[in-house]
Amino acid sequence: MEKLFLNTKMSSNPLFISFLWHMHQPYYKDPLTGDFRLPWVRLHGIKDYYDMVAILEDFPSVHQVFNLVPSLIEQILDYVDNKAIDKFLEASKVPAEDLTVEQKTFILSDFFLANWENMIKPFPRYYELLGKRGKILTKDELRKAVRYFSAQDFLDLQVLFNLSWFDPVFRKKYPQLQELINKGRDYTEEDKEILLKTQHNVLELIIPEYKKMNERGQIEISTSPFYHPILPLLYNTNSAKIAMPDVKLPEFTFSHPEDASAQIKMAVEYFEKIFGFKPEGMWPSEGSVSADILNLFKENGIKWIASDEGVLAASLGISLRDFSGSMKEPQKLYKPYAADGLSIIFRDHALSDLIGFVYCKWDAKKAVDDFISRLYRIKSSLPKNIPFLVPVILDGENAWEYYKNDGRDFLFYLYERMSREDWLRTVTVSEYLKEHQPQAFINNLFSGSWINSNFAIWIGHEDDNLAWDLLYETREALEMSQQLNPDADLKEAWRCIYIAEGSDWCWWYGDEHMTETQEEFDELFRANLIKVYKIMGKEIPPKLHIPILREDRTIKPKVTIRGLITPLIDGEITSYYEWLHSAYLETKRSGGTMHRAEAFISMIYYGFDLNNLYLRVDTKNPMIEIAKGVTFSFKFLKPLQTKLEVAITNEIKAVFYRKDNKEWQFLKELETVAVNDIMEIALPFALLGANEGDEVAFLLSILKDNSEIEKWPLRGCISLEVPSAKFEAMMWQ
Repeated sequence: MEKLFLNTKMSSNPLFISFLWHMHQPYYKDPLTGDFRLPWVRLHGIKDYYDMVAILEDFPSVHQVFNLVPSLIEQILDYVDNKAIDKFLEASKVPAEDLTVEQKTFILSDFFLANWENMIKPFPRYYELLGKRGKILTKDELRKAVRYFSAQDFLDLQVLFNLSWFDPVFRKKYPQLQELINKGRDYTEEDKEILLKTQHNVLELIIPEYKKMNERGQIEISTSPFYHPILPLLYNTNSAKIAMPDVKLPEFTFSHPEDASAQIKMAVEYFEKIFGFKPEGMWPSEGSVSADILNLFKENGIKWIASDEGVLAASLGISLRDFSGSMKEPQKLYKPYAADGLSIIFRDHALSDLIGFVYCKWDAKKAVDDFISRLYRIKSSLPKNIPFLVPVILDGENAWEYYKNDGRDFLFYLYERMSREDWLRTVTVSEYLKEHQPQAFINNLFSGSWINSNFAIWIGHEDDNLAWDLLYETREALEMSQQLNPDADLKEAWRCIYIAEGSDWCWWYGDEHMTETQEEFDELFRANLIKVYKIMGKEIPPKLHIPILREDRTIKPKVTIRGLITPLIDGEITSYYEWLHSAYLETKRSGGTMHRAEAFISMIYYGFDLNNLYLRVDTKNPMIEIAKGVTFSFKFLKPLQTKLEVAITNEIKAVFYRKDNKEWQFLKELETVAVNDIMEIALPFALLGANEGDEVAFLLSILKDNSEIEKWPLRGCISLEVPSAKFEAMMWQ
């Protein structure tokens, strides 16, 4: 048993410390399938969310704030109450003997997404499997590696990936977990079933533990806007110019204060539904604040918020630290402020980042000694007999996989020291404010976040700006639809808009951050916007099918165009040579995760002569026999928005449209289309509005009963350049 530490001494003039642990994950639920695309809510649920608060039971004098984002709570409860599934869990449940090649490739690719040093190496068999797979592989190498792994290898990997995420506290709490650790390898399907059931049991403990610790008065639970948006940017994207006057903003100005207010209101209402009381405090997403949004907090009953010391310095027009990083004016930082009747505290950036990013590399006791000594120096630098508050605010889940023993040693030593140092007192923010109301005022709160006191992470980059413009256009379409159909139930569509307003999508756009799952975030953002159009019953804009990530926007064909072609448009493979110099795309090789079913079409060919674009679509069986009732919609994004729809009924009908004033205008029926064994099409460049050197970009949607059943490419579009008269000569140089 771990020792219970009580602080029996208490200084009359302590330095107050308030820890705020921010608990958040992006909203991973795919609105088109209902499944979770990524597993991090589930896996951090068994690693961080319970034990971070439960450890405090051994340290009754340590009081802390836990900031729970509503969209995180909602996802946790989806696993608990609705037995939600994510594709990692789905792949874990499949009996190893029954895994498909695609599932095996996915497991080899993604079941090592854990800290190799602290989460894989401690399990010898897990590390052995990592070595067998190789630490750096291309997708082609992964597919080849599958053949070298036995069913037992895959079963062990299914178990060890899930087992490695359990916090050490659960390995003690549940004997079956320790038995699996001791077993080490050669697991059975029964072992895996026990493991996954234990996962669910752990997730059930999380919310009750927070309720219990709050009722004990040892923690305060605060919250964030529901789907974690950057509130100042929702209020008006022009607010980014305050900190970044030269920033290049999106084409459209997004300005919806009502959405910012709704995100706060929804959070407060959901919080009260879960915990039975309203929160007093709120950590604005990413510590993002501005003068514009202060009243929105007050209108929704919030009494205090928090941001970063950089925002305070900019608000006061001073420099808090010298060139070495040492604090110049500690009495300015370590106290609450009032702004328009709202209390605001500002995190000590250095102390917070030491825990978040630095101490993981240190010996746990030395790290705690360093932290306590820094607090002592802060206390020594402050005027006597005046209360001061040091806010330490950081993520409550992401740091610990970089620590030995999931950070438990560090936290244990830290709380032990804090429990017996009589000159320190840990408090919740509300506890402190009840005794010490703000005496200082901020007249003009700076518009910025906890990162560099600006919003550069979320706006300004080409990818970020494109995302904002797509959000703007979708929201405008929804608002218009609501006005025209006031009785229509569009609540779910508005929910998708609020989800798309979250900060996490633009966190991964641009060049600042990288992750192995960027494609998933991009697809989830666009999927929420696509769902809005589906609910409205409107056509989905083709550009929502195109990745925002720059490198994914166009797809490289398996073979590129090597010369001019002029095939006979008869729907048959008349000659081996007529499509020889075209490019082609194999649908089975297109990758992506939005679609998993076997493709209706097998190949897309495209090529040109100087006057025409030629398209060919192949199916596994003769097209004329299997495609009745199917419409092939070729959507051209460049140089103009046009589309060709080929409907196969008792006859073949090909109609060409051009978009004008947001409406599709009929141009002509096309006769240069043939369907038999294959589909062949000749499209004049003049009809596309394409001249020499122009880019032609398009994608293909397969429709049945007016619903899209496939889209190719899965990610991005097919792109080519209209040739010049010298094209063929250049190809032969």
